[in-house]
Amino acid sequence: MIKKINTLFVTMFGLGRIPIIPGTFGSLATVILLYIFFHILDLPTIIIFGFLIIIFLFSFKAIAVHIKDNTNKDPREVVIDEFIGQSIPIYTYEISHGTEKSSGEAIIFYGVCFILFRFFDITKPFPVNFFDRKFKNSLGVIMDDVIAGFYVVLSLICFMIFKSYFIQ
Repeated sequence: MIKKINTLFVTMFGLGRIPIIPGTFGSLATVILLYIFFHILDLPTIIIFGFLIIIFLFSFKAIAVHIKDNTNKDPREVVIDEFIGQSIPIYTYEISHGTEKSSGEAIIFYGVCFILFRFFDITKPFPVNFFDRKFKNSLGVIMDDVIAGFYVVLSLICFMIFKSYFIQ
């Protein structure tokens, strides 16, 4: 029973079992879920932050248990790491805009975050690839997506700086 619950958690309730592009489906589900949390349910950011931290911390153990007897230490069905990585730029956007949040603007921004995150997660620039290659455990599975999420944040900050100087 506990093993089944753990598998449901790391596969995001079976999304990771989709035969094609399970990571993309995991990321898309994250975007939709966070949009619902922030813009439909209008949950306080501290509640969402607590939820994300619990998911992050529990993921280390859950992934370790899931891959324990598996020869592939980063199986495709594990997509909770996409949830964690995709959450970073979206949460950062939401807290940086305070209470004035346009749902239309959020949809565009969430879409950009989704595309950029998938780009960095698939291409794995350094140090994303470092964690992916060197750590064949739950740390490697999670941290490559965390860094990909921070790359999205960094890219958007660079764009905003560029925009403020060159586009009026």
